[in-house]
Amino acid sequence: MNNLQIDQDGLASNVSFIHSPNQDARPAGHDIKLIVIHNISLPPNEYGSNGVIELFTNQLDPDAHPYYAEIHQLKVSSHFFIRRDGSVIQFVPCTQRAWHAGASNWQGQERCNDFSIGIELEGSDFEAFESPQYVAVNKLVTAIKQAYPIEDIVGHSDIAPSRKTDPGPYFDWSQVDTK
Repeated sequence: MNNLQIDQDGLASNVSFIHSPNQDARPAGHDIKLIVIHNISLPPNEYGSNGVIELFTNQLDPDAHPYYAEIHQLKVSSHFFIRRDGSVIQFVPCTQRAWHAGASNWQGQERCNDFSIGIELEGSDFEAFESPQYVAVNKLVTAIKQAYPIEDIVGHSDIAPSRKTDPGPYFDWSQVDTK
């Protein structure tokens, strides 16, 4: 993932790409200016499975885990997913709108999906993230900032505080280059 760059089509170099159907065009007049950090683990609080990939590609088997029966019909995605080992998968080109933020508000602007890039880290609200994940998120943030006029980096909980808690209390913001 060295020399990570975002090309004109919104694709990151040197990362895996798996197409998510859960995306659409950004509305006209909405520049990309926000990065939203999330956490996710499927099954909850378990790492290393393909559950997130299956969720983002609408292939989650509702019989594979009791929690999956509750969520398998969701149509969600994120631009990027960072595994515990720091490996990165891109699901949606940055130029497209991923469906990661839901009902949200940043500085009086609603529908943050319209103007943000979502980064999901494999993790939970209940334990620390791994050092390789911080290395990867910083490389992504640097590349995204070189490609787009990013004004802020926030947690999902910052833009949807009544609904969301991620990236959670164990996410160490001091390890992320937010400037």
